[in-house]
Amino acid sequence: MTDFKWRHFQGDVILWAVRWYCRYPISYRDLEEMLAERGISVDHTTIYRWV
Repeated sequence: MTDFKWRHFQGDVILWAVRWYCRYPISYRDLEEMLAERGISVDHTTIYRWV
């Protein structure tokens, strides 16, 4: 996926986060917590920039 060439996270992580945010009524902080449970440390403001 060349669209994610300069990102610090893998493209599939970004796509899953954006998909969860758009599909379910959750906040950026909830999504941050969900990713942390899966071992991915990301700040809620980073997720905001992805979406």
